[in-house]
Amino acid sequence: MDEVVNRSWKDSYKGMSSDNIKGLILALSSSFFIGASFIVKKKGLKKAAASGLRAGNGGYSYLYEPLWWVGMITMIVGEIANFAAYAFAPAILVTPLGALSIIISAVLAHIILRERLHIFGILGCVLCVVGSTTIVLHAPQERAIDSVREVWDLATEPAFLLYAAVVIAAVIVLIFRYIPEYGQTHIMVYIGVCSLVGSLSVMSVKALGIALKLTFSGMNQLIYPQTWAFTMVVVTCILTQMNYLNKALDTFNTAVVSPIYYTMFTTLTIFASVIMFKDWDRQNPTQIITELCGFVTILSGTFLLHKTKDMVDGSTRSSKHNEDEEEGFGPEGIPLRCQESLRSS
Repeated sequence: MDEVVNRSWKDSYKGMSSDNIKGLILALSSSFFIGASFIVKKKGLKKAAASGLRAGNGGYSYLYEPLWWVGMITMIVGEIANFAAYAFAPAILVTPLGALSIIISAVLAHIILRERLHIFGILGCVLCVVGSTTIVLHAPQERAIDSVREVWDLATEPAFLLYAAVVIAAVIVLIFRYIPEYGQTHIMVYIGVCSLVGSLSVMSVKALGIALKLTFSGMNQLIYPQTWAFTMVVVTCILTQMNYLNKALDTFNTAVVSPIYYTMFTTLTIFASVIMFKDWDRQNPTQIITELCGFVTILSGTFLLHKTKDMVDGSTRSSKHNEDEEEGFGPEGIPLRCQESLRSS
């Protein structure tokens, strides 16, 4: 009887493939670099704001700040590792591991930016790790693709074209209608643009990563126009994300930006991946439900990290409040000048 149960378990879980393991290692490295980059870039943005127009107000003085460039280079290294991870493993495995960057960001923010990490924030970190582990153990095997043209065929199916059209329309509305009016007071506006564009960029990054992986293995994919089309989409999406993420980081608290951005970005990316690559077609209902439970666990941990930013003692709250007032910020990271205009209206 025990042998039957053991054989049944082995049949349902065949272990991680070598490609998935490579993707896992790259994704973990990416999380470390990206988590650290949030803190370094935040420090750079604060220094730049002291001598020029804030990024949140449309300024680009941070481009002259060396510390911001250190953070930017750190993020680029992390994104390169993330880029490579998508070439080996499915988005359902790689993307949720971004939660680990939130843990690193929260710990470094506690040490460097004095944004205190409460005991429930630590619990949130644990939940993120548990959820990530659950997803890693039950992630689907990477889909076998022999040409970038196969990825292009998947990207041009009606379902994904409809998703892409909805995303582009939503981004245009947010940029031209809502950002001018609500960008300084509503964090979801900036984060919404970053997350929506990010879901498309991940699909293009994965396509480009597959093309380069095949090219390095001897099957040249650079001769196909589809490879260069995906490259153009990647560049456009990354520049857009970088611009509006800088605005969000400069306007709002890092402890608020990181978890909200992660939650929206991950949810939309997994949704886009399921539509385009049909990851769940190769799994049974038990594996899908387990992955969803892991994802919900990560979201719960992210929610705790976000909510416990206010669970501080009186002295810490007072110190943080005074520090924010000196830098021109009020509660929740909203600029004081915006709060004054809201009160006067």
